[in-house]
Amino acid sequence: MKVLLAGGGTAGHINPALAIAGYIRSKQPSTEFLFIGNKDGMEQKLVSQAGFQIKSITISGFKRSFSPKSMIENVKTVSRTFTSSHTAKKIISEFNPDICIGTGGYVSGPVVRTAAKLGVPCIIHEQNAYPGVTNKMLAKSVKKVMLAVPDAKKYFDKSDTVITGNPVRGEILTADRESSRAQLKVDSRPLILSFGGSLGARKVNEAMADFIAASGQSGKYQHIHAYGKYGDWFPDLVAEKGTVIGDCDNLDIRPYIDNMSVCMAAADLVICRAGAITLSELQAMGKPAILIPSPNVAENHQYHNAMALVNAGAAEIIEESELSGSLLIKKAEALLNNPQKLNSLAENSRRTAITDANERIYSVIKKTLKLI
Repeated sequence: MKVLLAGGGTAGHINPALAIAGYIRSKQPSTEFLFIGNKDGMEQKLVSQAGFQIKSITISGFKRSFSPKSMIENVKTVSRTFTSSHTAKKIISEFNPDICIGTGGYVSGPVVRTAAKLGVPCIIHEQNAYPGVTNKMLAKSVKKVMLAVPDAKKYFDKSDTVITGNPVRGEILTADRESSRAQLKVDSRPLILSFGGSLGARKVNEAMADFIAASGQSGKYQHIHAYGKYGDWFPDLVAEKGTVIGDCDNLDIRPYIDNMSVCMAAADLVICRAGAITLSELQAMGKPAILIPSPNVAENHQYHNAMALVNAGAAEIIEESELSGSLLIKKAEALLNNPQKLNSLAENSRRTAITDANERIYSVIKKTLKLI
């Protein structure tokens, strides 16, 4: 079997494609895979690191501004759309795939559309509660639209949809709370895990600095916080608020969390953005959360992701426009001081989880290829 995958731009589009490919490979080791990604996208590194072959096209999205710079970029985008489709056609014809799977991002547009025109059976996967523009445009050209959450179904009312969930890493599904807490050497005090993404989120860091400074002085809670690649100013900000991080044994402050499954399993409360994969991991572990959706994403999709959990009684939300250190502390303490509410959020989060997404997606692939 030959499988072509297209998706990129952000880890939220790339990692699901890698998870799908990895699961297929575990079931059918002889499968040949080819990824198509944007020439300068982060998928080039991530896909190669995962051991898959990747070829490139050059594509970009349209700017919504009418500034001269944006207008020039939009003209370039139109040109890239034609050239990328031509390049995609050449790559697809040479590879001759049995199926094409798109996981979103601009790069999946010309690839899936061209594959469909060439007669290749195509399916797409939408990770968010509010679908991206590319997947909405591709829906009419594919055999099946796989959705992570039921909330997205209304945006594909004329398409053949199926709820599969988001692929979740195996270590997330198997991580244990008590052994994780022992591994981290945390004690019986409540543990708060917070992060704003690999690059860091300034507003989240600024609010969290107040919380961590107060907690460092009181010793009431334990914190693991990742301030991100561009948040190296964070320890100094906490120090300005009267707390030296290195002097507090209840604070574990890092630029990046490279053992997320352990940290999340050990946590009593998670404070984070509302990226689709992060939320799926929270649900799989049944973790109560305070979500702070990023407003700087396409179609404000993180807000819709967060509200899907809020409406299910599985999380609470603070919009970034309202975020402050004092509000964050108030909301977190209200939860940590109310075990019944915390348990309710956890139970509802676990109840909404789809932990067999890989199997569901694999089943869709086999049905599309009429292998079952």
